Amino acid sequence: MKIETLKPKTNGNKLNGFSFQDIGDEHLFTSLETPLKPDAFKLSDNEKKKRIALLFEEIMDVMGLDLTDDSLQGTPERVAKMYIDEIFCGLNPKNKPKIALFDNKYQYNQMLIEKNISFYSNCEHHFVPIIGKAHIAYVSSGKVIGLSKLNRIVQYYAKRPQVQERLTNQIANELKDVLKTEDVAVIIDAKHLCVSSRGIKDDTSSTVTVYYGGVFHNAQKIAELQNFLKD
Repeated sequence: MKIETLKPKTNGNKLNGFSFQDIGDEHLFTSLETPLKPDAFKLSDNEKKKRIALLFEEIMDVMGLDLTDDSLQGTPERVAKMYIDEIFCGLNPKNKPKIALFDNKYQYNQMLIEKNISFYSNCEHHFVPIIGKAHIAYVSSGKVIGLSKLNRIVQYYAKRPQVQERLTNQIANELKDVLKTEDVAVIIDAKHLCVSSRGIKDDTSSTVTVYYGGVFHNAQKIAELQNFLKD
């Protein structure tokens, strides 16, 4: 599947004619890989939490919040812990799920579908939630994966600042690499709070992205998959 991305050619405050504000507001993404610094893991998790807590305390102070209030005193530390241990833990490769494959002893050669995998992610442009469901399908090339590991792969890539198109392709590429097959499909249907709670403030729309690989390029196979995904 061909992936169209913006090439990183900068001109002042612009990238290929788009301002950086336009890129964020239009939810464009510039790379297939999550953009990380080369020294992203130089600091330990505990060091990161301490620094985030200090910085978030400053943000709260700038906004005029009274940090001596009993309800707010622990907020910087809670936010830091949440960022590192929970909602952005997918940034760290050490948290990548360990995947074991098993022989396809049942000789099941049709598509296997895991649907309605709930996930929570965060938009990398505004750091507000993306809430959605992922549907995964694959045809075994001789090996199968434990069902719960499909969910874990989705959660790992969701738990980082994301763009939905990138999330879709990262999940698909991981499955292809693990299962040693191109016969993979990923469909994501998600609600973006950066659309519903700010900006246009459209609370009814959702965004659907798809990846079809191998046999799933076939129109009949796509129709079969879509039929199984109907509620």
